[in-house]
Amino acid sequence: MKSVIRTPSSFLSESRINTLRVSTTLFLLSAVPKHSRVVMDQASQNKQRWENDASKGSQLYSDQIMPHILNLYGACAKAQDFEIYVPHATFEDPLMCAHGVKQIKSAFYSLSKVFSESSIVEYTIDEKVTSPGKNQILIDNKQHYKFLGRDIDMISLIVLSLEDGKVVRHEDRWNKKPLLNRETVRVPVVGRLIEVARRGSMLATHALMGFGKDPSP
Repeated sequence: MKSVIRTPSSFLSESRINTLRVSTTLFLLSAVPKHSRVVMDQASQNKQRWENDASKGSQLYSDQIMPHILNLYGACAKAQDFEIYVPHATFEDPLMCAHGVKQIKSAFYSLSKVFSESSIVEYTIDEKVTSPGKNQILIDNKQHYKFLGRDIDMISLIVLSLEDGKVVRHEDRWNKKPLLNRETVRVPVVGRLIEVARRGSMLATHALMGFGKDPSP
């Protein structure tokens, strides 16, 4: 093993070098405008937040959210199942467009009134970080319903957009097709009419379901 002998002069030299480095760093920082330093600090914080989100391999949000989604589609939802949403969350499928948790409650509480059976029978999950504090969960699934004694099986893609672990947007794309609206149809006026019809259907359901009233225990 090679030994390195340090002399007092070498320590002095290193001390001077370290002092020079500190002085240079302080000078450079003082030369950066305060606003720029704030932006740099914010960028550093965002980068750290992104890395923290990306490193949560064993702490996926879908592990916490999926049991509640199964309850919603299984027509056995309770009030606590809707705690996965932020208050202003939206839910949309080809029939309805709900704004806010109370309307989302009405949409899912109505399932048991329409179908004698309702459930997600198969699913696979893909979760990814889209930006700092934001995630997207894709649930490729097969849904089963029974209506007037008739079995109905449907392929769907559920898209959940999350911010800080809470769902801000919930889309149910039947047959994995994008929802029809003014941005996805060739004639914007037709898309607008579809949006109005979807909102009307939701408001009617909302009224029939007691404006999102939770069922009695």
